Amino acid sequence: MAENLRIAVIGTGRMGSDHIKRLTHTIAGADVTGVVDIDAGRATAAAALAGDHAKVWNDPHAALASGEYDAFVLTTPGMLHYDVLMDALDKRVPIFCEKPLTADAATAREIVDAEAALGQRLIQVGFMRRFDAGYQRLRGWFEDGSLGAALMLHCRHRNPTSPPNFTDALMIYDSVVHEIDGVRYFTGEEITEITVRRGRASRGAGGQLSDPQQILMRTESDVLVDVEIFVNAAFGYQVHTEAVFEQGVVDIGGDEGAYVRTAGRWGGAVTPGFEQRFAAAFDTEFQGWVNTLRAGRAPDGPSAWDGYAAAACCEAGVAAQDSGETVAVTLGDKPALYR
Repeated sequence: MAENLRIAVIGTGRMGSDHIKRLTHTIAGADVTGVVDIDAGRATAAAALAGDHAKVWNDPHAALASGEYDAFVLTTPGMLHYDVLMDALDKRVPIFCEKPLTADAATAREIVDAEAALGQRLIQVGFMRRFDAGYQRLRGWFEDGSLGAALMLHCRHRNPTSPPNFTDALMIYDSVVHEIDGVRYFTGEEITEITVRRGRASRGAGGQLSDPQQILMRTESDVLVDVEIFVNAAFGYQVHTEAVFEQGVVDIGGDEGAYVRTAGRWGGAVTPGFEQRFAAAFDTEFQGWVNTLRAGRAPDGPSAWDGYAAAACCEAGVAAQDSGETVAVTLGDKPALYR
């Protein structure tokens, strides 16, 4: 496809608006020519971000049926994904779906089976960390085996504050989901079990959350994983991973950027949020997706299976939160399309 991709963005909230700006001003080979949102005012404002040439829709299914777009970006809340994804599969239109794939593992599995029945990949799921340079370097150590077998992963995921009405379950579904996908990305294995441990809660959680928590996981080859999730860490946004191999240890996500000494002080800055920490990863993710589609190839980033596996692990994680027990993760057969 020589021309720019005509893209419609479904959902114009925080992520949708950010992606409209990215596709318009940073990504080559793409034009946002449609925006979809039930809120007409928000949709109109989002269309202006694309340079006032984007058509406004209030119904995603009408936009999908119009034939006016080469691909779609879906950024609505997860409970609204299922019908749109099924419609996109029915019309055989490529769609980039921000995580989660759907709101639960059962419907995510239905999406997987529907796409597998078509025999072609159309869905890419927005696990942007896979496109971070540090993540890709660390995966290389797992793949080349030069440090021996992987034994353990130690992960830290810290946010400055949590949004209003954030819940313990959302600590898994909205935050730890990234570590879940990261473990699968690094190791190339599925997660087989999850345990959640609660301890002393920070006063920053306002009595609403058991924050922080420790998530323990095991992979198919018995790599042990521990995750600290702390969503009211106050000081900034930090994602750090340490991989322990038989013959060495590799860290990524440490403090980066300028280290300044001035006026009797020394130090650097901590990123305030995920948008800044993973800005380059988002750009790489979308440029690769656009390049692949323009070349006439199927999306090759995180798949519907990856979205389903993450959903199943999140459900197991919340069950472990509630029960205090170790919960097994059961995925069922993996279709040949994703092997």
